[in-house]
Amino acid sequence: MKSELDIMLTVDGAEERTTVEPRMLLIQALREKLGVKGPHIGCESGRCGACTVLVNGEAVKSCMMLAAQADGAKITTAAGLAAEDGTLHPLQQAFHEHHALQCGYCTPGMLCAAMDLLKTNPKPNENDVRQALRGNLCRCTGYQHIVDAVLSAAGTLGSGASAVKGAAE
Repeated sequence: MKSELDIMLTVDGAEERTTVEPRMLLIQALREKLGVKGPHIGCESGRCGACTVLVNGEAVKSCMMLAAQADGAKITTAAGLAAEDGTLHPLQQAFHEHHALQCGYCTPGMLCAAMDLLKTNPKPNENDVRQALRGNLCRCTGYQHIVDAVLSAAGTLGSGASAVKGAAE
């Protein structure tokens, strides 16, 4: 019996093929097999949100999903939000402008969770943002700068800025 599974993922627009053990988590496959270092391993129990990525456009804590379950999926990390020419996505730009990151450990997960919110609720209020990000922990910012950044990005996106590739699918 074969102990490894062949899987294909499209990560930030690039098709990737690899083999994984049936019990390997998506976060492990991304970091260890594919060298994708943006999503971080934090609590390994789905509580901190540092590993959050978009799987077929929906926020998923990649420490709670088996890599084999993602076979054939489109994975978007925080790095994949930027345009191909390196131009920051409006959400990334808002995080920069509003000082919504300090150590940066939670930032990739926060960005992906915020993208999921903005996809489903393009005009959130402060409470909506706080509720959407409640599963992502930050020990540095106190959250207000993050909330401000998401609200600012919502205003920019609402005025016609392009959406993220993979997030609206």
